[in-house]
Amino acid sequence: MKVLITGGAGYIGSIVAEVLLEAGDDVVVYDNLSTGHRNAVHPEARFVAGDVGDEELLVATLRDNGTEAVVHMAGFIEAGESMADPGKYFRNNACRPISLLEAMNTVGVDRILFSSTAAIYGDPLTDVIDEDHRQFPANAYGESKLSYERILDWYDRIHGIRHGALRYFNAAGASKDRGEDHQPESHLIPLVLQAALGKRPGVDIYGTDYPTLDGTCIRDYIHVRDLADAHLLALRHLDGESLHFNLGNGRGYSVREVIDTARVVTEVDFEVRETGRRPGDPAVLVASSARIVEALDWQPRFPSLAAIVESAWRWHREHPGGYS
Repeated sequence: MKVLITGGAGYIGSIVAEVLLEAGDDVVVYDNLSTGHRNAVHPEARFVAGDVGDEELLVATLRDNGTEAVVHMAGFIEAGESMADPGKYFRNNACRPISLLEAMNTVGVDRILFSSTAAIYGDPLTDVIDEDHRQFPANAYGESKLSYERILDWYDRIHGIRHGALRYFNAAGASKDRGEDHQPESHLIPLVLQAALGKRPGVDIYGTDYPTLDGTCIRDYIHVRDLADAHLLALRHLDGESLHFNLGNGRGYSVREVIDTARVVTEVDFEVRETGRRPGDPAVLVASSARIVEALDWQPRFPSLAAIVESAWRWHREHPGGYS
């Protein structure tokens, strides 16, 4: 299959490209490199420098490469920042990518996978969240992603563009050659590993008074390779109705548990500091991925937190400067 991946120079996008290429797909990476890394792009993928708001370039890229499906992964992802600058998130995550759908409709590409998020659910009403949970985002980031899901629904109804909305919980870990390198970094696992490497003085815990066993937030971590495998399966099944799937392990770990696991894996006792809550952070986010397991026979191959942290630790030790 000939696939265009927007945001394919980013953390998850580069590993999705890696998995699709391993499966024999023809991949074009389309990225403006505002947060991605040119060095993260697989050498077998064609690279196009472009923005998801550039409809003319998108039409030419889709047409020139005979694109059959799109994986849309270009977006801003920082929930905290979205509460300080919501306009940045609504413009980039919901408004500008309308040009992508218009370009697809012009060229006749009728399949798209979208990197959505568990943040669309907001504060959970149940211990484990399934796809039928109410959608009431607690931050502008989640609202921007939910807005684009709704836009996709309308393009399906009106233009017949089938979509798969894959609602990520917390992607983590690394493949052999690709890992997580955000500037600045805000995700917990790479932050604790940077502390273990001595690249930062310690790790902050944002909030210790949540209604959880140890008072810290609980999140569901999924290995990035398992996430990429789910994209491959979903692409192969976008031949009927549009799909909406959660992607997680179904098991939550608190911030303190992640820190303790990282200390065991790295054998480094880095400093931990406690500070106040961040706005828009739900106490618990844990996925039910039963729907994609049943529909596509997807199973995580690396479900344990230790395995996820170990893969990330291996990549960070081998790439102490990240992609730079």
